[in-house]
Amino acid sequence: MENCMRQRKIIWYLLLTLVLSAFACNLPQTGSAPTSAPTDSGFQAPTQPAEQEAVEPSAMPGAQTTPESPAPGAAAPKDKELKLATTSILVGSGLIDQLLSQFQAKTGYQVELEKGGAGRAIKLGEKYVVDVLLVNEPGSEIKFIEDGNGRDRLPVMYTDYVIVGPASDPAGIKSAAKAKEAFKKIADAQALFVTRSDNLGDQGAETKLWKAAGVTPQGDWYVFSDQGPVGALKLASDGQGYSLTDRATFLENKDLLQLEVLYEGDELLRDYYHVVTVNPDRSPKINYPAAQALAQFLTSPEAQAIIQQIGVDQYGQPIFFPASQP
Repeated sequence: MENCMRQRKIIWYLLLTLVLSAFACNLPQTGSAPTSAPTDSGFQAPTQPAEQEAVEPSAMPGAQTTPESPAPGAAAPKDKELKLATTSILVGSGLIDQLLSQFQAKTGYQVELEKGGAGRAIKLGEKYVVDVLLVNEPGSEIKFIEDGNGRDRLPVMYTDYVIVGPASDPAGIKSAAKAKEAFKKIADAQALFVTRSDNLGDQGAETKLWKAAGVTPQGDWYVFSDQGPVGALKLASDGQGYSLTDRATFLENKDLLQLEVLYEGDELLRDYYHVVTVNPDRSPKINYPAAQALAQFLTSPEAQAIIQQIGVDQYGQPIFFPASQP
């Protein structure tokens, strides 16, 4: 009987122990956060703190952001590069620097400049190594377009030639109604006339005027100079003769000469500059959108205003004149 009672106590003790253990297992644990369930791959995602600050997208590795402008001196993207061929006189006058400074600031294009004679510029266009031309050879420009090398041609400005001579004006050209009449008066008087022998711009304009006057210049009064534009003016000054020159060259050197502007203003004395875009169908290298952008800028009121101010501060008068119609 006593053994039976002892066995019952042991059984109750064991049952009580099991109940208390089960109750303790169901109590909530403190001091540690619950963990996420394992994923199918066995990777358990880390728990993010509730008060963690949001990370800006631009600060995240690999985030896509808007590209910043290239730092000064950095290479421009290919579609922002533009190659322009123009004449040395435009570069030397400071006009090109002023125009391109405004153009680059407004558009973001970076311009690579090729300078020289108009003929050289056109040859570069024929080789498709430049995108656009700013030149003053109308006949060659038109042929460039007709041959399929160019696409657009727009007037930008003109410089002009003037007939200079001694204040005494022995041939009396001041009274001439037209430039061709002034040339006819010089030939009739056989007054000294100095021409350039380099067959460049001035000489081409002069040939056109002699033809318009119906004169074939020849004789002792018609003297050739191979000393360039300034050398021709000095020879005319020393001999109290006449010469044809561009306005800018005369204004720059007039203090060294005994010459005056005796005739100016005729349409035949104008020397027009056109912007000519190179045909992109001829070469994939041509950046035609950039060339179009420059052409539009050069013919804009903003650029035309810049053009008519060149020379005013230095000479008291402009040396370039706007030619684009608003």
